[in-house]
Amino acid sequence: MGKIIRAIAAEEQIRIAVISAKDMVEQARKIHRLSPTASAALGRTLLGASLLGNDMKGENDSLTIRINGGGPAGNVVAVSDSRGNARGYMDNPEADLPTRQDGKLDVGGLIGRDGTITVSRDLGMREPYIGSVELRSGEVAEDLAAYLVESEQVASACGLGVLVDTDKSIRAAGGFLVQLLPGAPETLIEQLEENIFLMDQLTTILDEDGAEAVIHQVLKGFDVEILSEEEVCWRCPCSWERVAAALRSTGEETLRELAKEPRTDVSCQFCGKEFVFLPEDLLGLAERTNEEQL
Repeated sequence: MGKIIRAIAAEEQIRIAVISAKDMVEQARKIHRLSPTASAALGRTLLGASLLGNDMKGENDSLTIRINGGGPAGNVVAVSDSRGNARGYMDNPEADLPTRQDGKLDVGGLIGRDGTITVSRDLGMREPYIGSVELRSGEVAEDLAAYLVESEQVASACGLGVLVDTDKSIRAAGGFLVQLLPGAPETLIEQLEENIFLMDQLTTILDEDGAEAVIHQVLKGFDVEILSEEEVCWRCPCSWERVAAALRSTGEETLRELAKEPRTDVSCQFCGKEFVFLPEDLLGLAERTNEEQL
């Protein structure tokens, strides 16, 4: 299990959330057979979605991050519930690139930089709230912070990291999101910026010292009050009933056409689980669709 820790500082002018969730990213790696660079790309997106999703209020609220930067990865998608449990996928999970000159995984190259990051918040209303901004770097954290500043007018700093071990498993994964209240003094902002610039490498802190150490490095020099600590994990809520509802949305004619086959197999895009629909299942769905249209 992973965890998200939330804290405040500077008389509540600073809010910080830190996530440590290597098991979540490792689960994604195994399910989608991700390359090392793809593990970092999807992993960072999952971590970002979890941090934002965990801050939502409604029990059934959900949040989706979709990144399309025109790179070899294709679309990168992560969905979180309001507790921070997340799932995700990418179009080309086996895509990979050589490491950069500094020895780091080339996440920006894999995702690409010519496109957008889109955040959709489903609050149970008729339409979700959707915001989108152009990508800055394709490295995810910087792009997510830019989205929060431009689309939601929240001054933010974000760091996300995935450490891939020599056997391609996930050794550490996590990140932080710092947000400031409007009107925060310039001296406070400067101190935060200096702390983030001087802090140790994020994945090294997570691997060696844990999530709490991230908080104290980012907020060095501030009195910190821990507010909460919650467990988070990879979670996909797919079920036969959910897939059936998706099939019904294709319409009666399509369902009757599918029913001509001996069986129809549908796999979940997020977790790979397969669901079988026999002709009688599909005809039953078609009848229900027809009745509702009358």
